[in-house]
Amino acid sequence: MSRPDPGCAVSLLNLEKRFGDFVAVNRISLEVHKGEIFGFLGPNGAGKSTTIRMLCGIITPTAGSGSVAGFDIIREPEAIKRNIGYMSQKFSLYEDLTVEENIDFYSGIYRIPGEKKKERKEWVLDMAGLAARRTAKTGTLSGGWKQRLALGCAVLHEPPIIFLDEPTSGVDPVSRRAFWDLIYLLSGEGVTVFVTTHYLDEAEYCDRLALIYRGEVIALGTPEELKNGFMTETVIEIRCDRPQEVLGRIEALAGVHSAALFGRGLHVIADDAGMLREIDLILAEGGQMRFPARVITPSLEDVFVSLIEARDRQQIPQMEYSR
Repeated sequence: MSRPDPGCAVSLLNLEKRFGDFVAVNRISLEVHKGEIFGFLGPNGAGKSTTIRMLCGIITPTAGSGSVAGFDIIREPEAIKRNIGYMSQKFSLYEDLTVEENIDFYSGIYRIPGEKKKERKEWVLDMAGLAARRTAKTGTLSGGWKQRLALGCAVLHEPPIIFLDEPTSGVDPVSRRAFWDLIYLLSGEGVTVFVTTHYLDEAEYCDRLALIYRGEVIALGTPEELKNGFMTETVIEIRCDRPQEVLGRIEALAGVHSAALFGRGLHVIADDAGMLREIDLILAEGGQMRFPARVITPSLEDVFVSLIEARDRQQIPQMEYSR
């Protein structure tokens, strides 16, 4: 493998991981720029965590190549581990220790020099807003505060890259938003953040995204690029009082790929804007014509669902042929 671009924090080429006959990660190629918040978006079981574990030097790829922080993921996994931060959704904290004791413990794990330990501990307590809770037992903290502490422990040694694997799973929306404020803080200081998530609203916070499905990257770009350049279908918004009453009729229209409840209305994926007239007729017949249907820019959810359905349509004939 040639030396990676010095502006890249992560560089992957045809990365693959197999477990027996099962392909968990299928020839992924991508680059993550230094200081970028890069989102790895996909449903459970798509291959997100397996990819992160390869990038962190925890498991060895079956094929392909890559580098993290300038180190080869196959030849230099131990060097990678020393130069990254890692936080999983399970928050690897000791519940019977205080907040301060957890920080002290991880300072030892990362071999932070004695003269610097106090400075880094105070920085973490301040960054995470935990100064007033420094003597509290970690087990008594809410999920949101544990999340902040876990993040602080993961960046104690000032790594240039931090990997966050489903870090907001199981915490309330307010805590999730506060956590993203901390991510922005780290990114502003030059830290590269590689985050996996299946929350589509969180994906909007990332600089760029890779959508992964069944081990393959099916789209890559900024949130705006994904919303504006990856769908061949048209997204139609319907606002009405009783959307469930018209859902079935709209789904049955020729030219409609799918329709789903969205807030107090529907999002319809259709061939083109020519469906507007037929949809408006259905709304009028049902006495729900308060607002005409209109074409809108797709949401990330619309894009993701459309790409997954398109990939499934491609794979079904292959599966049938393989039988």
